[in-house]
Amino acid sequence: MASSIGNEKSVNPVLRISQLDALELNKALEQLVWSQFTSCFHGFKPGVLAHFEPEVKAFLGLILWKFTIYSKNATVGQAILNIQYKNNLSQTEKYQPLSKHQKLWYLIFTVCGRWLEERCYDLFSNRQQQSFCKIKSYISFVSGLLKLCGLLNFLIFLRKGTFATLTERILGIRSVFCKPQSVRQIGFEYMNRELLWHGFAEFLIYLLPLINVQKLKLKISSWCLPITGLSNSENTLAVHCRECSLCGEWPTMPHTIGCPHVFCYYCIKSNFLFDMYFTCPKCGSEVHDLQPLKYKIEMTELRV
Repeated sequence: MASSIGNEKSVNPVLRISQLDALELNKALEQLVWSQFTSCFHGFKPGVLAHFEPEVKAFLGLILWKFTIYSKNATVGQAILNIQYKNNLSQTEKYQPLSKHQKLWYLIFTVCGRWLEERCYDLFSNRQQQSFCKIKSYISFVSGLLKLCGLLNFLIFLRKGTFATLTERILGIRSVFCKPQSVRQIGFEYMNRELLWHGFAEFLIYLLPLINVQKLKLKISSWCLPITGLSNSENTLAVHCRECSLCGEWPTMPHTIGCPHVFCYYCIKSNFLFDMYFTCPKCGSEVHDLQPLKYKIEMTELRV
């Protein structure tokens, strides 16, 4: 009864973008499973899985194949997007599930082929005989030829929209929708919210470059941490201003801007070049004249 019901399902072609999305989801799942598996060996000696990595990946691929292609005629990415494989070799237009031979050959082409490609170098690298060198060169040639055929298949897929991978074309399996796709309906509240957010984002993108954030930050800091009661004498500069008013460190090449505060040369110069209307963050004075501090501040004063 189940087979008769499955045969009655109609075929719904799949968009190119949906097929490519399914492939990307499959890759993401494989990486997620591999990362979760390797995290179990973090407490072991480093490099434990290095010698058996191709075999472990092949075993994990076998498990995924058992619970996806073999059981449901669809990969995980396809199942998420409501897609499954159809036996395109059948003469009928109705849906036909994959045969056992197609499922086994899919396993050989994907899992076993990847294992052979990863193990090819290790199997024949230590072999110095001429026969092994020829086998290695043949495998490399076949691998390059398959990649070239995969590129040609992808170009044909972009033109016709069927058989996204070379494996699908060779085995005669095609991606179809499990159920007819209904028209997506979007509520007016969602559309209004999106339009409002995009308008607000464009307004911020236009407004933010016009705001001098550095000057605003210094102005707020001058309000929060005011310093008063300092005279303009050189002695006061030497006694009370033993730190840069911008970086808070011992002033390197101390300079003044006409107010009773000291700045590092590089601090005040970079801020002044960035903002020609730069003001002192302590007292709010503008830069009248950038002059080096005449009073000689000895390093011994740092210990006082």
